[in-house]
Amino acid sequence: MGLGAEANLGDSIITTKLDEAVNWARSYSMWPMAFGTACCGIEFMSVAASKYDVSRFGAEVVRFSPRQADLLIVAGTISYKQAPVLKKIWDQMCEPKWVISMGACACSGGFYDNYTTLQGIDEIIPVHEYISGCPPRPEAVLDAIMNIQKKSYDESIIKERDQNFKGILDA
Repeated sequence: MGLGAEANLGDSIITTKLDEAVNWARSYSMWPMAFGTACCGIEFMSVAASKYDVSRFGAEVVRFSPRQADLLIVAGTISYKQAPVLKKIWDQMCEPKWVISMGACACSGGFYDNYTTLQGIDEIIPVHEYISGCPPRPEAVLDAIMNIQKKSYDESIIKERDQNFKGILDA
């Protein structure tokens, strides 16, 4: 026998904390924005196809506007010329927002150790999940999305995230 509202209404209501209800909804409605610049972008396309079906995790609504996305998937090589564009996209995204760095080039510059290639996107924006490989397997992308979902469970709706991050483009 329940106490309070459950005693009067039976099994028709659930009581919980606001943080838990909001985080449950957020974790199963991730809207990714793919920033694909190289072969990893093609690999991300296979994740959205029917064989791997990212819609099972609530992330099938791929957006190409940063104001409608909350999960940024950076897939491919980022040059120093593209870095301000990536930073602007990150700044335009709504809170809470997450970043997945996909592939060796986005994570560490890959085999491009030269003056034009950014040696990891974590120099300009905070990264929440890294996916290794060249190119990474679709299963690794799904694993990273599930890890982001797990991280979103522990969020608070009043806590500011990534406020102490300073990248090379921050003043």
